[in-house]
Amino acid sequence: MTNNELDLTKANYGTVKELEYALAVLPWGATEPHNLHLPYTTDSILAQALSVDAADAVKKRANIGCMVLPPITLGSQNPGQWSLPFCIHTRYETQKAILTDIVSSLYRQGLRKLIIVNGHGGNAFKNMVRDLAYDYPDFTLATAIWFCVDPATYFEAADDHAGELETSVMMHYHPELVNLEDAGAGTSKDFALESLRNKTGWIPRDWSKASIDTGIGCPYLATSSKGAAYASACVHQLSLLFEEIATKAIY
Repeated sequence: MTNNELDLTKANYGTVKELEYALAVLPWGATEPHNLHLPYTTDSILAQALSVDAADAVKKRANIGCMVLPPITLGSQNPGQWSLPFCIHTRYETQKAILTDIVSSLYRQGLRKLIIVNGHGGNAFKNMVRDLAYDYPDFTLATAIWFCVDPATYFEAADDHAGELETSVMMHYHPELVNLEDAGAGTSKDFALESLRNKTGWIPRDWSKASIDTGIGCPYLATSSKGAAYASACVHQLSLLFEEIATKAIY
């Protein structure tokens, strides 16, 4: 099975109709600025790339078909982001409606398993999954994040958005989309309130106050080799999740 049979952005019906798939995978990102050097759709691009590689690994290791659906580029945004040019804020209700229609479509076709691979920290799917479990009790819907491995041993500095981690992985998958010479420093400002810094309470960060260039974390430390190593580790973990959901009982 080639990526043309695992990636619905490339697949055709003539091929797909002859094959069996155990589950579908839905990459989900956002449309938002990523510092000054990465594409607006970075979260979606990376979620999709990791998902395809994980599906490929599962096919090669266990001969299990996983179809990666086209990525969703509609994410939930913070104050200070949605006023930036072409940053798209998508409400919970909109995201839930999209997810519900996807589940409904797959269910009608006989598929009973879907994994969301999230690439955007602002997205929150747990309550949607609970609601859909109520409506479709025999449908397995799971969520994951593509950056599912502790980055501490792969990168020099902790970051949050368009820093060393995301820039490195983008350099691995799509170096032609990375304009590192244009990148801002990614310096950021934390909450003034200790109770918010230590997570006793939570409010969304105002991005206009938290970051100057929309980045949080230093992109200058990024390299393609770091991105390749980290992506490989994440792909392995995701592929194990795909395989287990496809073949094993939940309880």
